[in-house]
Amino acid sequence: MFNDNQLAILNQELDSSRIKSRQKGNINLSYLEGFDVIATANRIFGFGNWEYSIITLENVSQELNHNQNHIICYKAVVQVKVYDENHTKYIIREDVGFGTGIAKTLADANEGAAKEAVTDAIKRALRSFGNQFGNSLYNKSRNNANSSNNHTSSNTQNQSYNQNSYQKQPQQNANQQNYQSSQQVQQQGQPYQHQQDFSQLTNLGLAVMQQNENLVVVGDGIFEKKDTIRQNGFRWDGTNKVWYMPLREAA
Repeated sequence: MFNDNQLAILNQELDSSRIKSRQKGNINLSYLEGFDVIATANRIFGFGNWEYSIITLENVSQELNHNQNHIICYKAVVQVKVYDENHTKYIIREDVGFGTGIAKTLADANEGAAKEAVTDAIKRALRSFGNQFGNSLYNKSRNNANSSNNHTSSNTQNQSYNQNSYQKQPQQNANQQNYQSSQQVQQQGQPYQHQQDFSQLTNLGLAVMQQNENLVVVGDGIFEKKDTIRQNGFRWDGTNKVWYMPLREAA
């Protein structure tokens, strides 16, 4: 079914730099991001040698939190089909995924939940092809060495990641801009007291800080997680390079 080169790659150890982590309660969860898994499938199987189809996609729950944000959960069943080089043979894998959308509007909440559920199902279906698709990350008793190394790397990146606090300043020359790090933002602001309202962000390792009359998202991987941040009602300030939300909109 697979050629020697594909088998060699599939049998390789998972590169620890690809592993991301997030906190869920008191548990540190390791995972691969959706775009990374799809890029890996393209690299190993070939762009035209695999496909997926959505078998079912259903809304399983819907509610409003005290901030009047819509919280919607979707369940998706996805089927992945991988072909050999000649398209004469194929393997089918199928799995289920869940996704949560939080937004001020029903449309945005539905969009976020549906996309997250489908991506989760794709990841779970592809994991049956081994470690390159994060199968070892589902082993709760596995060695945490890779996760710990990645966590250290993430912390280093987080300390060096520069963000400007959301305070309007006169337009400056690009060479004169002095963006503040996430650590400085946290020092000048304070954690938003209702972090649970943004559990989708905190589960991704992000935090919401209160600065004056605004809420600001800080953490590692801000750009890669922009869709989820936007779904939670935050807007991008291109001048100050920060995701923000007026505090009155969260109240």
